[in-house]
Amino acid sequence: MALKKNRRSPLAAIIVMAAGLALTGGGYAAATAAVEAVKPVTAAATAEQVTEGKKLFLANCASCHGKNAEGTKAAPSLIGVGAASVEFQVATGRMPGQASGPQLEKKKVQFTTEQIEQLSAFVATLGEGPAIPTDAMVAPNGDSTRGGELFRINCAMCHNAVGAGGALTEGKYAPALKGVSERHIYEAMVTGPQNMPVFNDANLTPQDKKDIITYLKYVEETPSVGGYELANLGPVVEGLFTWVFVLGFIIAITIWLGAKSN
Repeated sequence: MALKKNRRSPLAAIIVMAAGLALTGGGYAAATAAVEAVKPVTAAATAEQVTEGKKLFLANCASCHGKNAEGTKAAPSLIGVGAASVEFQVATGRMPGQASGPQLEKKKVQFTTEQIEQLSAFVATLGEGPAIPTDAMVAPNGDSTRGGELFRINCAMCHNAVGAGGALTEGKYAPALKGVSERHIYEAMVTGPQNMPVFNDANLTPQDKKDIITYLKYVEETPSVGGYELANLGPVVEGLFTWVFVLGFIIAITIWLGAKSN
C-alpha cells in the first residue's frame, strides 16, 4: 500500500523525469565525447594563410558563393562546410565550376597546393566543419576484407561493388574510384559532395574509412584472376556481352557453315 501511495506522489513523477533526463543527457554526452575523440588533429592555420585565402576567395569564388560565403541562387553557402570540403572540390578541379549541369565534372586543377591550403584555411574559419585528414588517417594499411564488407553495405549501390562507378538519375552519376587519391576518398566520405551522403564518424569511424580505402586500393592494384573483367561493371554488362558478341558469333558461324554446305 505504501508503494502505491508513493507512486501517486507528485514527487515521484519529478524523480522519474529527472532520472530520465540524466540518463538521456549522459548518453548524449558520452556519444559526443566518443565522436570528438576521433576527430582529426591537424596543424592550425596561420593568420597569413587565412588572409591570403580570403583574397583568393573574393577574387575567384565570391561571385557565386557571396562575399561572406553566405551563398546565392547560383551556389550554396560555405559556412560550416569545413576545410576538407574545399580541399576536395578545389584539388580535384571541380571548383571553380566551369558550367552548370547535373553535377560538377573533375577537371584540371586551377590552383597551386599552397593556394588550396589558403582557401581551405579561410573557409574553415567561417564555421566548424570536417578538417583535412592526416596522412596516417588515409594510409591504406587497414583491413581490406572488412573494408570490402563496409563498402558493399554503404557504397556499392551507387559506386559498384569494386568502385567502377554507376549511373544515377537525371544525368547524374557516381564516379569511378580508380585512381582517386586516398585523401580525396576520405574527404568525400566526410563531406558528401553533390549526390553522395555524408558518412560522419558516428556512421563510419575513422578506422572504418581507412578499411574502405584499403579495400579500394587493393582492388585497384590487384589484377583480376578471371581474365578481362569488362571494366568491373557487373553481370548485366557481362550478360549483354555474351548475348551480343558470343551468341552473335555463333549465329554468324552457323550461317556461314550452312551457306558453304549448299
